Amino acid sequence: MSFESLGLRAELLLAVSEKGYTEPSPIQKQAIPPILEGRDLMGGAQTGTGKTAGFTLPLLHRLMETYQAPKHSKGIQSVRALILTPTRELAAQVAESVEVYGKHLPLKSAVMFGGVSINPQIKQMRNGVDILIATPGRLLDHIGQKTVNLSKLEILVLDEADRMLDMGFIRDIRKVLALIPKQRQTLLFSATFSNEIKRLANELLNSPSLIEVARQNAAAESVTQVVHPVDKGRKRELLSHLIGSNNWQQVLVFTRTKHGANRLAEQLNTDGITSAAIHGNKSQGARTRALADFKSGKVRVLVATDIAARGIDIDQLPHVVNFELPNVAEDYVHRIGRTGRAGNDGEAMSLVCVDELKLLSDIERLMKREIPKVFFEGYEIDPSIKAEPIQNGRQGGGGKRGGGNQPGRNSNSSNGNGNNRNRNSSSAKSQGSSYKTRNKNTKRKADMA
Repeated sequence: MSFESLGLRAELLLAVSEKGYTEPSPIQKQAIPPILEGRDLMGGAQTGTGKTAGFTLPLLHRLMETYQAPKHSKGIQSVRALILTPTRELAAQVAESVEVYGKHLPLKSAVMFGGVSINPQIKQMRNGVDILIATPGRLLDHIGQKTVNLSKLEILVLDEADRMLDMGFIRDIRKVLALIPKQRQTLLFSATFSNEIKRLANELLNSPSLIEVARQNAAAESVTQVVHPVDKGRKRELLSHLIGSNNWQQVLVFTRTKHGANRLAEQLNTDGITSAAIHGNKSQGARTRALADFKSGKVRVLVATDIAARGIDIDQLPHVVNFELPNVAEDYVHRIGRTGRAGNDGEAMSLVCVDELKLLSDIERLMKREIPKVFFEGYEIDPSIKAEPIQNGRQGGGGKRGGGNQPGRNSNSSNGNGNNRNRNSSSAKSQGSSYKTRNKNTKRKADMA
């Protein structure tokens, strides 16, 4: 099947061709036709399979079907399509896709998220915007200042819906839903389909098409996974050894906490391995620079908390390392999904100490497979070391949303990994809890929006 056979506009086909794509991915083949028909859709696919293009291309096509050149008018014009994402990085990534695929169309798009001045965003809205990509927190700031008009919205997209639920955005989403027309097309995309996501879909979608191109919570087959057992105190030493002895030039490393990310990046730099950290306490400018330096090769290792698990899109990223396993098993899938994208091969390694055996068991149970263990000579496990409970990494000063916090919103409660799940991993359940339970134990991660 070709993109031409899907019935997309010539301008979109030209943009796709210029991007170098010739054949749609499975999620694109299945998602584009029903979206073009105007149907609601619930779509799930492994991360890195072209999900963004799967909804961006038909969204642009449908908006052009009823496009009218904007007339000069005072005040804020109504947005026609809204794409909500959980993190700044993902919002920027989706906005880039909208720009690339819509480059030959007259439609105007804008992206808004916190951590940067709100004034340029307000100015852009006054110039007229057809497609808005936003994080929930900053969108509510604009709504409060009456700088966004959603009264004539035609299409709503919830991207990475499971992540938004985990981060406690459900209340913000409901506030937005109250302001948009009930007669609309709604698209819900998620890398995983938990039961709580399905319940949310039942509330929001009208007789939706259901598309799931991979088993729930599965990693891409192109990603080779391995566990390296090692004592906690020797993880950094082993990581430096792996990077140096294999001459890895581009490695994404995940830690559980912001402090841990900063410390590891400093230690790797001391080892002579150029590194940078990215997490929710970093300014948006610092995060953007670190990511740009990593993509260009100026920085060899990017150390990230889970804020980056779904916001980094590098087609040929070869190596992902879990320096620490995530507290929630589903996040493992999203982390390793940063490699093996667009059909490329990738490697995902996890450095696992005795404290993390329960977390590893949760991950293997979720994925319905055992991950191979490879021991390194000279880094044998010390059997005298006893397992200790893993702290949930809470840190104060979680940071404010770029537009300022609204009364009653707590921005100082953070577990340091960008997820804001207030759980002790020694007793946390990695799967099966409802989003109501999650939200009771979660305060929204304000510095992410």
